[in-house]
Amino acid sequence: MAFTKTKYIWMNGKLVAWDDAKIHVLSHVVHYGSSVFEGMRTYITPKGTACFRLRDHSKRLINSAKIYRMDIPFTADQIDQAILDLIGVNEIDSCYVRPVAYRGYESLGVDPTPCPVDLAIAAWPWGAYLGPEALEKGVSICFSTWHRLAPNTMPTLAKCGANYMNSQLIKLEAIRHGYSEGLALDVHGYVSEGSAQNFFLVRDGVIYTPPLTAAILGGITRDSVITIARDLDYEVVETNIAREQCYMADETFFTGSAVEITPISQIDQITIGEGVAGPITRKLQQAFFDLVEGRSEDKHGWLTIVPKYKGA
Repeated sequence: MAFTKTKYIWMNGKLVAWDDAKIHVLSHVVHYGSSVFEGMRTYITPKGTACFRLRDHSKRLINSAKIYRMDIPFTADQIDQAILDLIGVNEIDSCYVRPVAYRGYESLGVDPTPCPVDLAIAAWPWGAYLGPEALEKGVSICFSTWHRLAPNTMPTLAKCGANYMNSQLIKLEAIRHGYSEGLALDVHGYVSEGSAQNFFLVRDGVIYTPPLTAAILGGITRDSVITIARDLDYEVVETNIAREQCYMADETFFTGSAVEITPISQIDQITIGEGVAGPITRKLQQAFFDLVEGRSEDKHGWLTIVPKYKGA
């Protein structure tokens, strides 16, 4: 999906015009993938534009950086405020927000420590990640021949740019074979996640999802869906899932900041349930969108209203 440009990108504490937000070609991140990042959505509510789980995203960014020994020169409070300011000055409401911390320009070599850690934040309007009909009709996916990372190779709980080379292989393979997405197994052969989405399965009224130890990212939308499902009195089990369990499922769906809650209609050309969003998936979608769009009580304190921008 092409960018819809906004006025400014926030870079190291300054607002920079979109087309001027550039880095040097010899920046460490360009050569070694040394970045950590976040993806977050905002929604239009009766009280104004709201960021969904703003602090949780800023905290995860900092934690990802900590794992890679990157000292981000901004606190969670400062990152939160920068995001709010950026959305306000760009005068956008429903949008996607991408903070990225990266090793910048100083020297070149595997040792990243001489390079500064820079932080940039962009925000732009972005529709349904897998297409406008995906949220209702679902998507057709395949199991990938590429596995997720083995333990003690690269930390999958860090949302790191380099990790997403594995994601690109999964996505490219799926697209080449005519699918919307790929679903990867972990090194032990259990279901892990999509290229950039967490995975859920429904069987006999119980909701299952792979554990953090299945080489998945600890998704914030994943955590939200687990919480919402339990609020609705569904049983949610985090456990290893065998590939063949997916084919026998009543419902399957992806979650993520970009995909939100997207049903999966087919896996490897095997129809799941009725081949559209199942009843539990629809209930979770309804509860999720009612919350993020301000139609139901925000009892978990997940929404942060973007104040009217007053300048620096």
